[in-house]
Amino acid sequence: MSDTDLADRYGTRATWRRPALLTAVVVVVVAAAAVLGWIIKGQADPDVASGQLTFDVVDDRTASARFTVDKDDDVEATCTLRAYAEDHNLVGTVSFVVGAGTSGTVERDVSTDRRATSVELVGCTAPGQSRPR
Repeated sequence: MSDTDLADRYGTRATWRRPALLTAVVVVVVAAAAVLGWIIKGQADPDVASGQLTFDVVDDRTASARFTVDKDDDVEATCTLRAYAEDHNLVGTVSFVVGAGTSGTVERDVSTDRRATSVELVGCTAPGQSRPR
């Protein structure tokens, strides 16, 4: 049996299939890389970031927290703090706006239902930034 008999019986592969498949794979990979780059750029440089929390329990109804806020001067940030009791129940929360022009160390009191033993900085968000940082 010769190659021509097999080609007559079963047909030959279309010559366009391999280049078309390769082109489609390249297009998908380039699109995925562009989306990944866009996501990384958006997450790597947030409009606002916060950190370095310290706190003091002032009394049975108040905890005082200090933390840093890093943002541009023209950005308003909304920050959230939570206070917890010894049994890990939430005993107080406060959300507040850090105005434009304010940056650096921020101090805020959290009113509590009973004595707090810890304060958590949930983070700060800016308009268009849904994930607290």
